[in-house]
Amino acid sequence: MKIVISGFYGLGNTGDEAILEAIVDNLKDELDHPDLTVFSLSPGKTAETYGVKSVYRGWRHDFKGKVKALKDADLLISGGGGLLQDTYPTKFLFGPLPYYLLIVFLAKLCGTKVMFFSQGIGPVNSAWGKILMKVFANMADFITVRDQYSKDLLQKLGVNRPESVVTADIVFAFQKKEDQACLESLTLKGDEKLVAVSVRPWFQHTAHYKQIGEALDHLIESEGITPIFVPMEGHHDIRASNHVLEHMKRADKCHVLGPDFSPNQYLNFISNCEMTIGLRLHSLIFSALVAVPHIGISYDKKVESLLKRSGMWEHSFPLEELTAGELIQNSRKVLANREELSSMIENNARTMRRDAMENIDLLKARFLK
Repeated sequence: MKIVISGFYGLGNTGDEAILEAIVDNLKDELDHPDLTVFSLSPGKTAETYGVKSVYRGWRHDFKGKVKALKDADLLISGGGGLLQDTYPTKFLFGPLPYYLLIVFLAKLCGTKVMFFSQGIGPVNSAWGKILMKVFANMADFITVRDQYSKDLLQKLGVNRPESVVTADIVFAFQKKEDQACLESLTLKGDEKLVAVSVRPWFQHTAHYKQIGEALDHLIESEGITPIFVPMEGHHDIRASNHVLEHMKRADKCHVLGPDFSPNQYLNFISNCEMTIGLRLHSLIFSALVAVPHIGISYDKKVESLLKRSGMWEHSFPLEELTAGELIQNSRKVLANREELSSMIENNARTMRRDAMENIDLLKARFLK
């Protein structure tokens, strides 16, 4: 079976690269020698890393290569992740939403079937975005989404021609391989109480840097933790981590991991932590995968949806409601009840792994000849 995979690949975003690795690994396991081509902004690196063919994803280069790949393919996988949204500026043909939907349109022009795969939909608030969704998303042959919110939004947007099924983020089917490169990169004694911290920039919001910094200072003193910042998107998250450190009195007790580790290496590191405090969705998914209790700071419905499924929403916060005092209080509760919470998360993650594998099972049932 020849499959083209379209997503936000080749830019070093840990969450998106984890999605791609999970898709590729599981397709190779479940299908008989699949022929996989990935649209990527770093096609050479993507091909080498994942053992696939790769074509440049942007419109300005190798358009013929994209058309040829789609004409030759039996199926276009669009996803997973939060591709179909207009949080970032959406103009006539520019922005994530038009790009991914036009790839779908191009696939249909080439006679190729389309599956939206483990997608998180939205937000879609612009009039133009809603039109694009209604016109082009209805061209898909089948849709799986990672949460009920996404399915409900599709229906609200008038995307009702293809059948849609709620599964789970495909990263819950990630195949962890032993690799302690992150831990080995740090100068540690070995008896530290490690807490993973994942922060990100989010438009005009900056108050969370100070709140997290104050909370970490207190937890260093009262709980003896060693905060380790995990930059899930390169220099963007390094800069956000430094903003937190600027507000801290005990910044000398913290460490910042390098930005170039693989998703698998970050996952292995989080497995060594007592707890995660995270904004990045996939830092929380990684934590759930390895049964590490986590406090999420939700900037988007996708984060809240994940936290409700992992069982940790009651310990977490919407971004705009975060305070240092409550983060300290919840962190102390989580650390005090770590074993009980870890057991609960492990059970919930087992269910989500089963649901994540349903993405692959449904693909086989619908499209395998």
